[in-house]
Amino acid sequence: MIGSLRGRLASKHATALIVDCGGVGYEVETPMSTFLELPPVGDELFLHTHLVVRENSHSLYGFATDDEKILFRTLLSVSGVGAKMGLAILSGMSVRDFERCVQLEDAAMLVKIPGVGKKTAERLIIEMRDKIDKAPASVTTVGAGRVATDSRSEAIDALVSLGYKPTEVKRLLETIDVADKSAEDIIRLALRQAVN
Repeated sequence: MIGSLRGRLASKHATALIVDCGGVGYEVETPMSTFLELPPVGDELFLHTHLVVRENSHSLYGFATDDEKILFRTLLSVSGVGAKMGLAILSGMSVRDFERCVQLEDAAMLVKIPGVGKKTAERLIIEMRDKIDKAPASVTTVGAGRVATDSRSEAIDALVSLGYKPTEVKRLLETIDVADKSAEDIIRLALRQAVN
């Protein structure tokens, strides 16, 4: 099991990155919350990781905090929730916000996340109710990034890769002033709009 990675960020593209650890490049998928915290390409980083082994693939998932990793693992234990949905949930809300949704039985907030329908939201609330105490109570998400040459396009690609339809992305970005903002900032603002 690969529990963590420390190395140089070799590349990053809309929630997928490569971490160079002593000459070996590990391909890692992350939720948007972690992606927004990544340092510039070339800098060192540390990720908490979870390895999913399937018959025909090995997939490595990386998280900025141990809180996110614990919640991701707990989500995978819920019937019908896979890694893709786990990443979408962590991309759409913080660990604390998810915990609050479960405690308040707020299915309406959960269905705003792409890929989470009403039945899945209700199942998440029921199955996570007893497990939520194992997930830490709070996490802070602070993004840091550089202004890209075409931040808006990069943000659109990232949001579409998270499961939002292009029409939804367009609607979200219409209310955001994207001037002089990095792609990470635009994505963060769009995700906030989506859950409000």
